[in-house]
Amino acid sequence: DVRVVELRFDKAGGIATGLFTLARLIAESRPDIVQGWMYHGDLAALVALVLSRQRRQTRLIWSIRCTAMDWRGYGIGLWLVVKACALLSGWPDLVTANSVAGLKSHLALGYRPRRAEVVANGIDIEEFRPDAAARRAVRSELGIADDAIVLAHVARVDTMKDHGSFLAAMAKLPNLSAVLLGAGTESLPAAPNVRRLGRRHDVARLFAAADFVVSSSRFGEGFSNVLAEGMACGLPAVATDVGDAKLIVGDTGVIVPPESPDALAAAIRTLAAESALRRAERGSKARARIVENFAMPHAVQRYVDLYESLGSSPR
Repeated sequence: DVRVVELRFDKAGGIATGLFTLARLIAESRPDIVQGWMYHGDLAALVALVLSRQRRQTRLIWSIRCTAMDWRGYGIGLWLVVKACALLSGWPDLVTANSVAGLKSHLALGYRPRRAEVVANGIDIEEFRPDAAARRAVRSELGIADDAIVLAHVARVDTMKDHGSFLAAMAKLPNLSAVLLGAGTESLPAAPNVRRLGRRHDVARLFAAADFVVSSSRFGEGFSNVLAEGMACGLPAVATDVGDAKLIVGDTGVIVPPESPDALAAAIRTLAAESALRRAERGSKARARIVENFAMPHAVQRYVDLYESLGSSPR
């Protein structure tokens, strides 16, 4: 069993209370490793570990989850946290990143870790898989014809996801259909060939109804779970050249420049024009690429190996 403790850093006075609660938990449990997750979590892990007086006995890991952000849209507070992480990045025993691009961009930001490793995200290939029955059912529910070519775009509404470019591309593709999934998508401008479904908890089932997965992100992606999960469902990908998209997609789909609706539309049009047999071959290759390189057991074993290596490395 895994014990979960909610610290509620978001409440008034929650930062101080949360840090001391976390420090007490570390002091009581005396873990071998404390792992932070993303910027605020990384700082909290460091401060709480110091407060716990267990730093000599406990290893510290930080985790980077994004790349090359445009910080202007996210407030000065986040930027200050990131700068603090950069200044303190030599303190952890290990800094992990879920993408090659993410590690590179953080080194450019001033991160100077004593040790850094890339650990790609792991994909649940049993949940995310082709499902012919779900394909028929979802298309019936959404009123999508059996022979329609459907694009799946899964992302919360955020400036980094660039829904505007995707919608502009869809306007150039009136004979194709798209489903938008993610918080806020239900409020995006309507289009005759786009279904806006909002936040959903059955993404794998909805992927089964699509023919392609599309990522239109402008910046910020490290390892895109959406691309990898869609590919695991047998969907060829069209993605912007952000983060590790090229590494994930390989030769199974198409990579285009970000913020270019024309290039995005052209790539989608090219793949959609291929024969059904060719699209099926691409889909099989896409799933095989995820199974071979990014299935969950790969990520789990990578972390096991890293944790074990920390036990024998000098501090």
